[in-house]
Formats: sequence, structure tokens, C-alpha cells
Amino acid sequence: MRELSIKYGCNPHQKPSRVYIKNGELPFSILNGNPSYINFADALNAWQLVKELKEATGLPAATSFKHVSPAGAAVANPLSDVLKKAYHIEGMDISPVATAYARARGADRVSSFGDFIAISDKVDVDTAKLLSNEVSDGIIAPGYDGEALEILKNKKKGGYVIMKMDPDYSAEEIESREIFGITLEQFRNNAVISKDSFNQIVTENKGITPEGIRDLLIATITLKYTQSNSVCFAYDGQVIGCGAGQQSRIHCTRLAAGKADSWMLRQHPKVLGMKFKEGLKNPVKDNAIDLYLRDDITEMELKAWEELFDVVPEKLTAEEKAQWIKSFDGISLSSDAFFPFRDNIDRAAASRVKYIAQPGGSLRDEEVINACNTYNMVMCFTGLRLFHH
Repeated sequence: MRELSIKYGCNPHQKPSRVYIKNGELPFSILNGNPSYINFADALNAWQLVKELKEATGLPAATSFKHVSPAGAAVANPLSDVLKKAYHIEGMDISPVATAYARARGADRVSSFGDFIAISDKVDVDTAKLLSNEVSDGIIAPGYDGEALEILKNKKKGGYVIMKMDPDYSAEEIESREIFGITLEQFRNNAVISKDSFNQIVTENKGITPEGIRDLLIATITLKYTQSNSVCFAYDGQVIGCGAGQQSRIHCTRLAAGKADSWMLRQHPKVLGMKFKEGLKNPVKDNAIDLYLRDDITEMELKAWEELFDVVPEKLTAEEKAQWIKSFDGISLSSDAFFPFRDNIDRAAASRVKYIAQPGGSLRDEEVINACNTYNMVMCFTGLRLFHH
């Protein structure tokens, strides 16, 4: 098949719409549902991300996409009991593929509501069962176990989008897009990101752990498919904060750092000990936790939040938040372009960043390097800008 009709484009009034390939056959098949224009945009970007993560790390990979940027991405690193509780899968023993999915979904559970999922490996029953309990629009993967496929077909009253991707498909080297009737053309971004990408260490501290390298790989490959400007924090085999599509680099860093802080704080004993009213679904709990962690909650929001509990939880103080965040160490950060000012490093340090990857090439590189030295960070220059639009 070379072409499929789509019900409409980005918005309902944008008709007609289609997906097609100029040469050969479409490299995917639709096993269930009716994908939208945005579903296709998410699926095809998300698939590239997990394919590259699997190739770079050798581990099953997953990502959770929303509006053509990843809310989370991860590889199959075992989950602690604390993370299982934070991800609403307490007491469960799950497969490596399901673990990668749980981590990708757990990076930013509020943003992942209604996401599109990509999995690098065949989707097994454990993964399908986890997905069955989440609000999601669709999934793309190279294959599905029979029982897993049937579980997923029952989502969204039978309308859940399930796509099967040809893992051997490779796109042509030249790609194009139209804007306002004008065609832009470029060489496809086929840059390979590997452990060797982080060899040029420019700081006094040059000691990167294997875990730090793994997390820099995750963060950097994630940025390759994140709307720019973008900065990504990774830790423990997964993205923990992604700041996408900002016009200022420092705003990318602040956004990503704030999400990383929330990820850490969701594991605080006070959060894990919350006693919600019976019958509340996970998305409601996730939103409630997000409100709980905010410093700027309004009186109206607070009143609605309090109604979710029989006994209202005691709020975390600023000191408690700061002390808890200090209990984490060795967080990795990657940026899709150079840091123009040291303010990015100062903000990253407050969120326990230890390892940094960025292209380098700023007029203030020396200032940024000196800032990293102040915090005893390890920073490498990749020489590779990864803008994505």
C-alpha cells in the first residue's frame, strides 16, 4: 500500500488529508483503529527514537509522545519498589519491555495523558496490561503477541490505534516539507549518537560513570526528536524532565528542571503515603500530585484538591523539597544546542545534575565550563547540534 486517507489534518476543518510514500510501499500497517494526522506525526517520530535508543544501548526502549515531542523515554532498567509505587504498579513483576514502557510513561505522567506510544520490541502481555490501565491514543511497534494484541484492541471501545512498523525500513536521505506552498528540502538527520559522542570532556572533572553515559545517550537521542529549543534531563535509565519548544535556552532548562524536580518529589514518602478517596482513577491522582507539588496553587485549586481526600495531606515545605532533591545524585542533562550563558548551569546544579552534554561553540564556552567546574560537574562537547522542527 502506498497511500492512506486520513479523516482530517491537524484540525477538523483541514480536509482533505492523506499519508503516502513517493517510492515503494508504506512501511507500516494499521492493525486497529483509525489514526489521525497527528497520530502519524507522533508515531513516525517516536518510532525513530526507540529504534535508535535500542541500537545505542542494546536494551528494549519505549517513548511516550504528545504533540510531536516526547513526554518521556526510557530503556529497560529494573524498577525499584519506590518507583513502582510512584508509577501505580506496586507489587507487580513485569517484563523488560513493560519496564521500559512504565519508565517512559512515568517520566511526566500528567503530560503523557492521551499519548502515543512507541516500543522498540514486540509488545508482550505485561506491556499490554499496563497500557490497558492508561489513557492513550495509540501505539507503534514492530510486532505484538497474540494475547497482547487482543488486550489492546479492547481499548477506547475498540478504537485504539495499533500500528505495526517494519523494523528494517530506512528512509531516503533527502526529505522535504511544504510551508505555505513552498517546499523546503534537506538531508535527513541521520547523525548516529553513541557512547563515543561524549569523549570530548572539557571540564576538570572527567569521570563519567557507565550509568551517566547511558543516561546521556537517552537524553541526547530523545532531543533528536524533540521540538527545539530543547533540554532533557535523564536518570536511572529514563527521561525525568524534558523542556521542549522554548524560544530561550534558559526557559528550556527551567522547564526540564522543574519536571525533573517533580519526578524526584513524587517519590517522597509524603507523596507515596497519600490516601485518596476510594474509586479515583490514576489520571486524577496524577493531577492531584502535580497540584500538591506546586508552589503557586490558587485557593480554588486548593479547595478542589482537598476534596479528593478523606484526610487532607500535609503539604511539603520548601525545606523538605530541597532536602529530598539533594538525596539524588548523578543526573544527566543534554542540550540540543550550545548554552549561551552560565545561568543554565546554575539552574541545572539545583536539580542535582552531574553530567552534561552539549554541542559547544558559544562565545561564552569558557564561562560555561568554569560554571561546571564550580559545581564539579562533568561536561562534554559533542560538536553535534540537534535542532528538530
